[in-house]
Amino acid sequence: MSSASASAPSTSSSAPTAADLLDFVRRTAADTELIDSLPLDPEGRTWVRLEGPGGSEAWLIGWPPGTGTGWHDHAESQGAFTTARGTLTENSLTVRLPSGGWKTLELADGVDRERRLPAGKGRAFGQHHVHEVLNESGDTHAVSVHAYYPPLPLIRRFSRSGAVLRLEQVERPEDWQ
Repeated sequence: MSSASASAPSTSSSAPTAADLLDFVRRTAADTELIDSLPLDPEGRTWVRLEGPGGSEAWLIGWPPGTGTGWHDHAESQGAFTTARGTLTENSLTVRLPSGGWKTLELADGVDRERRLPAGKGRAFGQHHVHEVLNESGDTHAVSVHAYYPPLPLIRRFSRSGAVLRLEQVERPEDWQ
């Protein structure tokens, strides 16, 4: 699939900011032709890589009802995402995790945040942002646009039981591309 209608390559030599990424995902989410072109699978998430601004990594993602990412972060990358269709829920932590050297952390009270993001709504985030994204609908597919800079060096996946967060897996780009 072509993403030419979603964005043109950036001519700027400077790295995109989180605000630039948010602007890109909002504009791309408004491209109904691109959003409609994403093949949707009733069983699992689908995705297509897009050309993001300034050398960023961008994705168009389809979310069947009841699917989600699980807890994860994007390491040293900042990012943004916007819901193009349906409603997504983002659960996040308002705490910066250490970049390495740990397997289990106990989280303090009051670090949980929840955002509901209907079509047209999105958010930007900084490095080491820990969250999970969910399509909690029982019957409606959701579609979203995501962008990260620098391109994702890795994704750390976590499990969570109450206040305990455990590092379960580290994925590298070759695991998802």
